[in-house]
Amino acid sequence: MSNPLILYLCLRMVSGVMVMDSLLSPEGDSQRTQYPYVTGTSVIGIKYKDGILMAADMGGSYGSTIRYKSVERLKQVGKHSLLGASGEISDFQEILKYLDELILHDNMWDDGNSLGPKEVHNYLTRVMYNRRNKFDPLWNSLVIGGVKNGQKYLGSVSMIGVHFEDDHVATGFGNHLARPILREEWKEDLSFEEGVKLLEKCMRNLLYRDRSAVNKLQIAKITEEGLTISQPYSLKTFWNFAAFQNPTVGAEGSW
Repeated sequence: MSNPLILYLCLRMVSGVMVMDSLLSPEGDSQRTQYPYVTGTSVIGIKYKDGILMAADMGGSYGSTIRYKSVERLKQVGKHSLLGASGEISDFQEILKYLDELILHDNMWDDGNSLGPKEVHNYLTRVMYNRRNKFDPLWNSLVIGGVKNGQKYLGSVSMIGVHFEDDHVATGFGNHLARPILREEWKEDLSFEEGVKLLEKCMRNLLYRDRSAVNKLQIAKITEEGLTISQPYSLKTFWNFAAFQNPTVGAEGSW
């Protein structure tokens, strides 16, 4: 008969090897940053006569459930720039930490110069592309706008580093539902009131059609004089359209 003590020690050794294997194997690696958990939906940015306007709602979705309704996704960066983000909220917070360090180091030079929106956009492009190359992307699409030395700037960068500049940009569902409206109605000499009205039209369209959108939004403006982010407010909506009241008409076999 086997010695019970020897058998016990053997089992301990085997279990210890199994634990070490599980810790050292790829399956034991943390995968929490590889998938989005709490996410925000579309951000829309436009140029107007005096500067840049940007709009985003305040929803934070946990999967398909709207878990949070007071998530601020429009932030000031330095003196001249405004940043809006779609996607994973914790990754956006990580990006804000990077930008805080960037602005701090820029201020420490104390040479009278400050980073403008174009420099911030280029920096974020490199950050997003670098993380993508490490197969550990920051799960965000970003809109960057600002005004420096009288020059308006508006650009976007995706989670894999694809970037561009334009007179109006959008992320998420806004690329499909808001950009067509902007192509039709945007003009270079928009007044502030006209710009806000246009953004509200886009946000209302998204509210009707994007399940992750909530009716609580903020609009930010940045000009040569400075930046202002509005208090959260709700849009007036109309839900008595026939398609809303009976969405399955003509769709036999649907729920």
